[in-house]
Amino acid sequence: MRADTSKYEAFNEGRASTPRAASALATSLTLAAMSLGYGVVQLDVTIVNTALDAMGRTLGGGVAELQWVVSAYTIAFAAFILTSGALGDRIGAKRVFMAGFAIFTAASLACALSPNAAVLIAARLVQGLAAAILVPNSLALLNHAYPDERARGRAVAVWAAGASLALTAGPFVGGALITLVGWRAIFLVNLPIGLAGFGLSWRYASETPRSPAREVDLPGQLAAIGALGALAGAIIEGGALGWDHPAVIAAFVGAAVFAALFLWRERRAAQPMLPLSLFGHRLFALTALVGLLVNTAIYGLIFVLSLYFQRINGLSAWWTGLAFVPMMAAVLPVNLLAPRLAERIGPCPTIVLGASISALGCLGLLWIEADTSYWMICAQMIAISTGLGLLVPPLTSTLLGSVDKARSGIAAGVLNATRQTGSVLGVALFGSLVAAEGAFMAGLHLSLVVSASVLLLAAVVIGLGVPARDEKSE
Repeated sequence: MRADTSKYEAFNEGRASTPRAASALATSLTLAAMSLGYGVVQLDVTIVNTALDAMGRTLGGGVAELQWVVSAYTIAFAAFILTSGALGDRIGAKRVFMAGFAIFTAASLACALSPNAAVLIAARLVQGLAAAILVPNSLALLNHAYPDERARGRAVAVWAAGASLALTAGPFVGGALITLVGWRAIFLVNLPIGLAGFGLSWRYASETPRSPAREVDLPGQLAAIGALGALAGAIIEGGALGWDHPAVIAAFVGAAVFAALFLWRERRAAQPMLPLSLFGHRLFALTALVGLLVNTAIYGLIFVLSLYFQRINGLSAWWTGLAFVPMMAAVLPVNLLAPRLAERIGPCPTIVLGASISALGCLGLLWIEADTSYWMICAQMIAISTGLGLLVPPLTSTLLGSVDKARSGIAAGVLNATRQTGSVLGVALFGSLVAAEGAFMAGLHLSLVVSASVLLLAAVVIGLGVPARDEKSE
């Protein structure tokens, strides 16, 4: 009788484990879909950099036009990301995320078919809008799929690792595609990724709770677009037209006016797109600021180094892509190591360490010249990417953990809005520093000084700004 009972219990345990196994598989494939979403977004941030020279030859234009090809994407990304997070909170992150994949795939096809620079820039704007939809909602879906804090931290590390790999693989993949097929192929590669991500999300992701009362702040959205677009335009065109040009001065004034209108609106709106009360939480505010500073330094530097390899060293798109391979090799294992290090020494010390390592890499490049050995450059590029890989997972997980889960969509939106704003400013600022005829190397050296300073500031902000007791309380 006891043997029969044991067999019955074992049978029931086997039956009970099936839904658990299915649930674990669905959770893992949800993570895969979210990683594809963030990965394709990051891939298109840097894959374009190796195509800049080829695009310039085909479509015409100087550094300013090339900056717009890059910045159109990041401007839309940064400007719409808060609304996208709120929209996910309102109608469900899954359906919004899937719509983002569909739009991103269609816009990528439009980029590949662009007949001129104006159409390409417009299509890049739509790509950026889709990227803004994908990123915050992927984090909201991850937050929903992994309720346990430790499991969530490791899932975010995988999510960030995939994105970091895509970010650093972009130049290499782009160089190979440009050499073998042409620059238009860098956008066609998004099509199978988009279809796979859409299918996995539809099949395996669980919808998040909806908040129908959550409104979309249209006036705030328009003011944000105006402020960011005017600021980026002023910095980009300032390098081309001169900082005292009337159009540049007018753009700076417009940016200030739109920024003031945005803050005024957000303070008075019943449901603002950017709840300023979130910044009353010290840890939230400081991690968002660090995201802004880090992206300003890193993305601007990647843009300038891509131009350095192609225009100063005369490397082809293929060899320029190969030059970035060490960054690709270093960032993935460091991303996976980061959460374990954060568990041991704390998230904030891990962020400080990562920012400091990247800053030292920038300082190590200060002696770069046209004839500098690639291997000397390579060592510093590895340091820069190692620091980035170390700080992103704890930065993301810490910010998400500092707010209530019901606000995870908007919190993810704030983090990514600040980070993408940093990307816009970095490309615009560093591009303007190297845009002057015959002054590229001087601009590159100044860009490295700015990058190192900004990264060290990020380390100081998070290191001294968050008392140990506050970090532990999170």
